[in-house]
Amino acid sequence: MLKRMVKMTFQKDRIADFLAIFEDSKNLIRNFPGCQHLELLHLENQPEVMFTFSLWDSPEALEAYRHSDLFQNTWSKTKVLFAGKPEAWSMRVAAEV
Repeated sequence: MLKRMVKMTFQKDRIADFLAIFEDSKNLIRNFPGCQHLELLHLENQPEVMFTFSLWDSPEALEAYRHSDLFQNTWSKTKVLFAGKPEAWSMRVAAEV
């Protein structure tokens, strides 16, 4: 299982635009082959800083999504709303407690 975290900082006056994009696409992403989970988070007291957290069956499943029309369409609408460069991390569990 691959865990993916993407940090995005939005223009404050474009937050509602992003939330509408996310609302329109979240179920499509959740139902994309290999996606097990998707959620949207924001920093406390900084609503313009948001994170997507997703779980993928494998790196290949994530890459298939990243090369899909769904991603290309969603990302093209999203990236114009940014106030800063997005950051992304793909992680695996190193140890469980």
